[in-house]
Amino acid sequence: MATYLIGDVQGCDDALGRLLERIDFSPSRDTLYLLGDLVNRGPDSLAVLQRLMALEGSAHCLLGNHDLHLLAVAHGVRKPHRSDTLDAILHAPDRPLLLDWLRHRPLALQHQGWLMVHAGVLPAWDAAQTLSLAREVEAALQSADWGVLMHNMYGNQPDHWDDRLRGFERLRVIVNALTRLRLCTPSGVMEFATKDSADAAPPGFLPWFAVPGRRTDGQPVAFGHWSTLGDTGRADALALDTGCVWGGCLTAARLGAVAGTVERISVRCPQAQKPG
Repeated sequence: MATYLIGDVQGCDDALGRLLERIDFSPSRDTLYLLGDLVNRGPDSLAVLQRLMALEGSAHCLLGNHDLHLLAVAHGVRKPHRSDTLDAILHAPDRPLLLDWLRHRPLALQHQGWLMVHAGVLPAWDAAQTLSLAREVEAALQSADWGVLMHNMYGNQPDHWDDRLRGFERLRVIVNALTRLRLCTPSGVMEFATKDSADAAPPGFLPWFAVPGRRTDGQPVAFGHWSTLGDTGRADALALDTGCVWGGCLTAARLGAVAGTVERISVRCPQAQKPG
């Protein structure tokens, strides 16, 4: 029995299939945790969703910002971006089933000591609070009125966490942290414009995992979302978006028997997309 964490697939079904062959994945024996951005920009998002749905029980998938974007586009809240590759899903005969499955995915999970999110964790949150706050968004997304969340989810404000936040402002901060965060100040003010390496951080901003005194310091966290980041240099911050859709690799991390240890396995994924 083996457990694997997998970074951003973004519609690259061929690479996902080759990675599963490379690790000799067996759904009756092994378990996958995919860290969000299952769809978009790659050539076959529909096949990715269909593959992962068929692995229900052995594949656990987080929601990323591109997955939420698909839901918003499908609901008519957002217009498709010129770089989107979502049409096959939007016109699929089983579209309602696919979207319903997707909106019932979590935004944070914990397994074998690892906290898993798509993007980041704010400095004020520990693992338990992160999971609890994720459940608040999940409850709204899985409700019959989930479209109301879609209409109120987008925006960069508030740009920091406050326990007194309520309503859609509260949910927006949670969504932004878990699915969009790369950089923040030591006090937790988020910045969303920078998509380059950590060296490009504006003055006063740090990678969220490098903030001194963050409450998840020492807690192993696995995340994706930041394809230009590279190795964090930290045992408690495992970055697994290795730029599959941008011509990089799709990477899995096999969790070791010793807490916090991993073995990385990657396959090349040549694509023609450009970051954006």
